[in-house]
Amino acid sequence: MKVYDTPDIRNIALVGHGDSGKTSLTSAMLFAAGAVNRLGRIEDGTAVTDFDEEEISRKISLQTALAHLEWKKKKVNLIDTPGYAAFIADAKAGLAVTDGVLLLVEGVAGIQVMTVRVHDFAASYSLPLLFVITKLDRERASFDRCLEQLQERFGRGAVPIQLPIGEEQGFCGVVDLITMKAQRYAEDGSGKLSEQPIPADLEEPAQAARATLVEMVAENDDKLMEAFFTAGELTQEQLVGGLRAATLARKLHPVCATSATRMIGAQTVLDYLVELLPAPDARGPASGSSPEGGAALTREVSGAAPLSMFVFKTIADPFAGRLSLFRVQSGTLKGDSTVTNPRSGSSERLGHVSTMQGKQIEQIAELRAGDLGVVAKLKETKTSDTLCDPAAAIVYPPIQFPKPSISFAIEPKSKGDEDKLSGALSRLTEEDPVLEVGRDAQTGELLVSGTSQVHVEVAVIKMKKKFGVEALLKLPKVRYLETISRKTANIEGKHKKQSGGRGQFAVCVIDMEPLPRGSGFKFVDKIFGGAIPHNFRPAVEKGIHEASSKGVIAGHPVVDFQVTLTDGKYHDVDSSEMAFKIAGSLAFKEAVKQARPIMLEPIMSVEIFSPEDCMGDVMGDLSSRRGKPQGMEVQGTFQVIKAEVPMAEMLTYDSTLKSITSDRGSYHMQFNHYEPVPAQIQEQLVAAAVKGKEQEA
Repeated sequence: MKVYDTPDIRNIALVGHGDSGKTSLTSAMLFAAGAVNRLGRIEDGTAVTDFDEEEISRKISLQTALAHLEWKKKKVNLIDTPGYAAFIADAKAGLAVTDGVLLLVEGVAGIQVMTVRVHDFAASYSLPLLFVITKLDRERASFDRCLEQLQERFGRGAVPIQLPIGEEQGFCGVVDLITMKAQRYAEDGSGKLSEQPIPADLEEPAQAARATLVEMVAENDDKLMEAFFTAGELTQEQLVGGLRAATLARKLHPVCATSATRMIGAQTVLDYLVELLPAPDARGPASGSSPEGGAALTREVSGAAPLSMFVFKTIADPFAGRLSLFRVQSGTLKGDSTVTNPRSGSSERLGHVSTMQGKQIEQIAELRAGDLGVVAKLKETKTSDTLCDPAAAIVYPPIQFPKPSISFAIEPKSKGDEDKLSGALSRLTEEDPVLEVGRDAQTGELLVSGTSQVHVEVAVIKMKKKFGVEALLKLPKVRYLETISRKTANIEGKHKKQSGGRGQFAVCVIDMEPLPRGSGFKFVDKIFGGAIPHNFRPAVEKGIHEASSKGVIAGHPVVDFQVTLTDGKYHDVDSSEMAFKIAGSLAFKEAVKQARPIMLEPIMSVEIFSPEDCMGDVMGDLSSRRGKPQGMEVQGTFQVIKAEVPMAEMLTYDSTLKSITSDRGSYHMQFNHYEPVPAQIQEQLVAAAVKGKEQEA
């Protein structure tokens, strides 16, 4: 493979809502550039960047994938990202290593919830972007409607540099507002174009749009504004240079028109991403910090600088092992290099240096600063790790992935596969940093957590296909707790057993009182004299502590209470630590029964993103789940509802929200606090616990 220098590289991420056409446009650009010999299609399972079995089956992107091409002697690295809410976190990984963005907007649906989300991701990385309105050959597609939405949501800076020729099925080309030429594409889907004069019916709209474009470019540069006032126009060179500068400064976001499946517009999108979006060295030095003290450091994005790399994605391949996708932040990477990982403090030996074309791995002699590559079988390196020259260590900021919002209990389908399951889940969490696996200390269940039900289900399907491990998912048990609501005093616990030989004897008297929420368990020894010898008193505390872990009314741990040991009796021969441990547990159980025990349930802080037209239904459903709204704020055409909701009511929320919002809504939740369960629900939970014990018996 050819080696490209830093100024000749373009790293471009394609982002947008699911089904906006990112993978199709990637395939069209690869075909237009001759990087592949046929146009890959999602419907046929031949798209270069949708190569995972589950992606082909579902016909959606589930992970970020790489491809590359050459256009006008520049290497273009394309980063195709997923657009559905369940997998949108993976888009952040792609944006962390890109230099420019194509933000796709579907010509029929227009702006959708993930359009706004990925736009905000791009803004957080200060990335220049082009809007691409896609699927303009579809019925009810409208360039003008989408442009109006873009300008309403993102401002006047969303300025068209093309106008479509024809509508819906009649869409056959574009008017380029910079060259003022019409570009018509062949109807056979080959992508062949011919430049022609602008059609008469588009001459006036094109002149008006061109005038607006020139004014917008001039507004963002004082020298260009002066030239514009003097001549009443900008030269071609001034227009392109000013548009590039304003795009790099994120003051303007040029808008293009395409239909990828009919190969309309792919070439001109390539022209403009090469012309208007930056090379890796055009955005300034890479910023990091010192591994020792955290002091700020920078690296010039140059092949001559010390080597440093950032790992933005890990792929768990059942055949090739762990594949680490990275960006060379500075320096030049060659095969058989040794680098250090500041996080682990270990050295990593890099074998062959390669690039990825979808799932195909292609070896290359070297990669220079700004380029993207892949290396196999690194031992200690994970996603978000930095690898660097040991003599010039630096750490780059990790990618901030969202926290999981839903958990499922998981168990192997076949008994005896527990170890296989653990190993497979461990490899999946290497590949997907959002996925978390852990055992619930209270319920003993193995939990797998993700952003949504679909996210977790896809992970389990991948585990079966990649590693041959089948597992069953079920809703997790809610972590209820128990506590007391009033004080009880002078509760006696007595353990006496005599059956020949040495007996067992212990008596303890306790007071019990509730403590503030979150206080746990506190033991106070107030015995004066020798009612219970000092060496037996810790056994009373231990018996109470162990008994509290199983609860009294429904088998859940008892928390937030204080026990005061006030009196007791012992026998010189028959008393023992075990006897006082049992007496303590008996006193505890009786005290809880008299202290009006109640159950506590976990309350989650929930943020729900809902389209405005679904607000009534979302709020009604939230109310039915015992939710307590905490506030609302507007984000474009979406409302963000903040609420506190019992966890038990959120276990099946994912599918409900999808249904209410037609899959446009999303949510995130995290634990907030515990509070008492309503009396009628507590009665149901206690009855269920009693029934469960009877069935076990």
